[in-house]
Amino acid sequence: MSNSQLAPGIVPGRLPADAIARNFADVEPPFDAHEARVAADRCYFCHDAPCITACPTGIDIPLFIRQIATGTPEAAARTIWDQNILGGMCARVCPTETLCEQACVREAAEGKPVEIGRLQRFATDTAMPKGQPYTRAPSTGKRVAVVGAGPAGLACAHRLAMHGHDVTIYEARPKPGGLNEYGIAAYKATNGFAQAEVEWLLSIGGITLHTGKALGRDISLDALRADHDAVFLGIGLSGVNALGIPGEDLPGVRDAVDFIAELRQADLTALPVGRDVVVIGGGMTAVDAAVQSRLLGAENVTMVYRRGRERMSASGYEQDHAAQAGVKLVFNAVPLRILGNGKAEAVEFAYAVDGKPGAETFTLKADQVFKAIGQRLDGVPDGLARDGSKLAATPLARVWAGGDCTGGGEDLTVTAVAQGRDAAEAIHAALTTAS
Repeated sequence: MSNSQLAPGIVPGRLPADAIARNFADVEPPFDAHEARVAADRCYFCHDAPCITACPTGIDIPLFIRQIATGTPEAAARTIWDQNILGGMCARVCPTETLCEQACVREAAEGKPVEIGRLQRFATDTAMPKGQPYTRAPSTGKRVAVVGAGPAGLACAHRLAMHGHDVTIYEARPKPGGLNEYGIAAYKATNGFAQAEVEWLLSIGGITLHTGKALGRDISLDALRADHDAVFLGIGLSGVNALGIPGEDLPGVRDAVDFIAELRQADLTALPVGRDVVVIGGGMTAVDAAVQSRLLGAENVTMVYRRGRERMSASGYEQDHAAQAGVKLVFNAVPLRILGNGKAEAVEFAYAVDGKPGAETFTLKADQVFKAIGQRLDGVPDGLARDGSKLAATPLARVWAGGDCTGGGEDLTVTAVAQGRDAAEAIHAALTTAS
């Protein structure tokens, strides 16, 4: 049990069960067929469409929208999945407002883009119940190990299976899905969608999944290399950055990523939350922790970021969503210490200039404090190197890596999918050449 659950003032059931159910309902209701056709008709179907370039997986967005407009959403889903096999989840969690929709010509002309994300969800949700549309190529006899069943690992495994390779996935957690299962707000992926999408993806065949198998604990990179023709590492970021301030270990202080993961697996009516919550950080994890604290019944929730609003990695849309949920956003403030006698009671901050603390201070009451200042790679497999907080390019033969554990991305589901897909194509090319 975490120290936050033991701390006085952090209790479950702050709201009635029916209120919690309403709060955690689908944040963006899906289109029906008529609404989708109307939304699709707004697309200009641009030649050299900027939305395609803005999509990390390069989905042909005008094509799939035209397919919806002409009444063939299953074909639209296939267009999406050809590039992004986790297109259903990405439609729910992608920051489309800063990617494809921001690049939309309608956004530039009218300030209201085509609703690409909701259209993508309509297409994939329509087609998924009809089964896996892809079939495996004839078996190549090649065996590939994929470490991590997050977006990068799943995308890599599916593409390799399509090419006829035999894939074994090793996942440290009890369930597959990675970030999609454990790391996003519950209201963004309701009704068990993350697991349903994984089951649909695995139904292509040729993929064996082992959960509860962690690299370095249950399996070694050397053994995987010896037993397989190639290895893909999609191990994510398991470590969380510390604040490095006094009081950080007090009961009532915990990592936001752990809170979100627990929330995704728990009975929400039984999940404890404080009355006065402070979230330290400015990214999506901070927003998700803050908003969900409010939805669970916390009376006062404040998100504090060390720099200005424009420097936050959470998008303007997500910042506004937090404010609408009743979260107070405080900028240009650095935590100095967490105060309390045997448990967290308040956080002292200093007003800051460009992230550096100044002389003026203030204090926020807090019986629960969430740390959300970024994640890091914990442990590096033998033979590999670290590049800052992430994994450097792999120098080992027959080893590839992708997703959040590597540099160069934005720690987004869609970016991880692109890297897993591209690694699979590189692995396939190498295995084909070798044979």
